[in-house]
Amino acid sequence: MSKKGKKHTLLRLLKYITKKFKKQLVIISLAIIISSICHVYGQLFLQTLIDDYITPLIGVENPIYTSLFQAIGFMAFIYVIGVFTTWLYSRLTVNVSQGVLKQIRDEMFEHMETLPIRYFDDNNHGDIMSYYINDTDALREMISQSIPNCVSNGVLILASFISMLTLNIYLTMMIVLSVSIMLVVARFIGQKSATYFLARQKTVAKINAYIEEMIDGQKVIQVFTHEEESKKKFDELNEELFENTKNANIYANIIMPIMGNIGYLVYVAIAILGGFLSIKMTLSVGAIASFLLLTRGFTMHINQLSQQYNSIALALAGANRIFELIDEESEKNAGKITLVNALRGEDGTLKKADTYTGIWAWKNPKSKELIELKGDIQFNVVDFSYVKGKKVLNDISLYAKPGQKIAFVGATGAGKTTIANLLNRFYDIEEGTILYDGINIKDINKNDLRKSLGMVLQDVNLFTGTIMENLRYGRANASDEECIEAAKLANADKFIEKLPNGYNTIITDNGDNLSQGQRQLLAIARCAVSNPPVMILDEATSSIDTRTEKDVQDGMDKLMKGRTVFVIAHRLSTIRNAKAIMVLENGRIIERGNHEDLIKQKGKYYELYTGAFELE
Repeated sequence: MSKKGKKHTLLRLLKYITKKFKKQLVIISLAIIISSICHVYGQLFLQTLIDDYITPLIGVENPIYTSLFQAIGFMAFIYVIGVFTTWLYSRLTVNVSQGVLKQIRDEMFEHMETLPIRYFDDNNHGDIMSYYINDTDALREMISQSIPNCVSNGVLILASFISMLTLNIYLTMMIVLSVSIMLVVARFIGQKSATYFLARQKTVAKINAYIEEMIDGQKVIQVFTHEEESKKKFDELNEELFENTKNANIYANIIMPIMGNIGYLVYVAIAILGGFLSIKMTLSVGAIASFLLLTRGFTMHINQLSQQYNSIALALAGANRIFELIDEESEKNAGKITLVNALRGEDGTLKKADTYTGIWAWKNPKSKELIELKGDIQFNVVDFSYVKGKKVLNDISLYAKPGQKIAFVGATGAGKTTIANLLNRFYDIEEGTILYDGINIKDINKNDLRKSLGMVLQDVNLFTGTIMENLRYGRANASDEECIEAAKLANADKFIEKLPNGYNTIITDNGDNLSQGQRQLLAIARCAVSNPPVMILDEATSSIDTRTEKDVQDGMDKLMKGRTVFVIAHRLSTIRNAKAIMVLENGRIIERGNHEDLIKQKGKYYELYTGAFELE
């Protein structure tokens, strides 16, 4: 639980509940009160029924039961009202609970989409999934069951207590003493149970994360015959979950029998004392019967109330985790310069266009003049660290003019992908500047900045839907013809047309029904649909066979014409035609030049190209 504690979490959760459902809550509250009053009044009316309608008929010859039947009918009517109002608030509670959960899930997802990439790098994806499944399920149980039960039982306890006071103060004092003992026992057991339930919730999140990791890495596990080690680790987590769940349920399950038996003892004690008072003629038979019924209900309601402690503690732990996600700081996006469609006038100046034109321009709200998006990129003495104090990039300076192809080579961890991440502003630099068409990228709105960049990664992400829908991820308003043209440009059209449903073929599970090369071709075609002036190819052909690579390279050469291109590659044959090649080592550029210049230098690039040194 956070430093703000359970009380703060509960109050915040109640705000969600009352925010959009005030009318329903009023009706639910009234229904609970009416239901509780009907329930208690029915028990209290038993005294009148016995003393005023049943007892007078005992020993009477030819008794008339009309009044008795009327009284029973009235009592039945009271209970019918109680049943109806119970059904009403139960039905409305379902609507409220599901509505609140929908609202929370929407807010969680919407906020998650605003979080920086760093958050997803630092947090396990399975743990994040647990917010949406386990934590929201715990909330559902609390909102739909625990809170209504607490309110209902609270009102019943209060009404029962007042009713018992009206019957006999001495018997009521005995109830108060007994209930005090019950509450002490319930508090002790509840705290023990809650501790283990909280631990269980955390362990469930860890297991979810581990299972997701194992599913994603199943091929690697089998290739390296790591099954036994994986089972051993899972057994450890599963054992931890077993222990926490077992202990939580032991305490949760013993509370009912203990409280129930205490209730039976109280019931017996009340019966004995009530019988004694009846003999002394200070208490009627009807009052004793009514009091015993109220006593049974009173202890039962306290028992039910105590049972909600664990559910509420578990739900508050889940709510706290959810609010931690919602409270995560969103990605900062203070840039004011935006990207707009433009038209070129007869005099060569640019004007803003309302539809897609293929020409893009930067618009500064402080200036009426549009700056054409050309793809001129400059890094000026850039330093960067993922972890403070451990620099990943040092004094990086480079430039890429529009239409140039710049390549980065180096060992794993040299900083190649980091440069691409900084250009997208997935992370912000510590020192130096990055200029885009002469504009500091910190001044550009991040969404517009990324719209101007096309990125093809080594690990392709495809989404459930048709191939056409996946291609349209590049530009939402792209026509079918534009998507097909982009697929032809990337040479993806060849295999798409051979699929059973062509462009309407459904992709599932991140494209598991396609080969790695086909998935990579789709990613490149998707990038072509967006038609960006700047492209980043991060190991884009590393997972493609040589034959497919020839098709891809041919399509990429067409796509790269007139664009600024950054290429990160292990296959040096793919970057021979680059305008400049940067060789990185330990976050520094140690060599730069074109292929011929670097070969003549006989440095690190020469060693890599001739095979004297291999990339790790």
